[in-house]
Amino acid sequence: MSIAAILANPASGKDIRRLVAHGSVFDNQEKVRMVRRLILGLERAGITKILYMPDSYATVPRALNSISPSIPVEAVEMPVRNNQTDTTTAAGIMETLGARCLIVLGGDGTSRAACKGTVRIPLLPLSTGTNNVFPLMGEATVMGLAAGLVASGRLPWEACCVKSCMFDILLDGEVVDIALVDAAVYDDVFLASRAVWHMEKVPQLFLTRCSAGSIGLSAIGGQIRGISPEEPLGLALQLGEPAPITVTAAIAPGMFADVPIIGVSEMAPGEVFPINVAPGLIAVDGEREVEIPTGSRASIRLNTDGPMVIDVEKTMSLARDEGLFRQPS
Repeated sequence: MSIAAILANPASGKDIRRLVAHGSVFDNQEKVRMVRRLILGLERAGITKILYMPDSYATVPRALNSISPSIPVEAVEMPVRNNQTDTTTAAGIMETLGARCLIVLGGDGTSRAACKGTVRIPLLPLSTGTNNVFPLMGEATVMGLAAGLVASGRLPWEACCVKSCMFDILLDGEVVDIALVDAAVYDDVFLASRAVWHMEKVPQLFLTRCSAGSIGLSAIGGQIRGISPEEPLGLALQLGEPAPITVTAAIAPGMFADVPIIGVSEMAPGEVFPINVAPGLIAVDGEREVEIPTGSRASIRLNTDGPMVIDVEKTMSLARDEGLFRQPS
């Protein structure tokens, strides 16, 4: 049996950046329509069963209201707490139940939550949030096809996936969290709305990837150099005044920041970079999550054993080369 899994976050695309910046609200009805197209794509690719994460909005059941797939679509049995732990729990359960691909609808934070559950099976992150760098923008129908080809075994995941790097967040030498894109040290003790937009409170910034064309904190590093997701390299930035250079970057939709940079260091895999703030916070993938207590030693480490992300273009090109969607007349 070939099993694919869908994790749709009904809360993505609705955070405070709609108030402090100019982000758009991502409507849950559009997520329902996207899930509907994903299911049809998975079915056409040859998947024999779909698992999904239950949620308070009933995203997948609503998607099934107007379609009748020929394969079973079943919720995993789990408690629903209506927070990011649901995604982490569901991802772990889905791996145990034999899922061979996770399709995650949400932003960077939702993808990170799924990877906390497992990084051992291919992931297809579909963007429905804000400041997204890790999730992919694309048509859900084609993404369902690509995910289905990998999960069904019709194409080998080794040829279709890119293995990404991630950060280990350490407190007193123990891993307490991960980050897929960025980890920002925040010189404050209040989680508050979690999102980061006051750059004057960020003395250190760590990036697994950088692109001048991205948005969010990784765009800051993107003005210095480019780093691809699979490249075994990170970037550590020291921010503050007086600074030899200042870069301007789009850190949120419609919001720019002039960021003074004191120092730039490359991060090799396994190298531990100390954090110079305590007490304080670490924002992972754009949201303040990890508290640094007084007297604790926090640090960041680049880990090359991150998630395997399905490359949709590569997968569909390989399907063409293999003639998977061609039949003789």
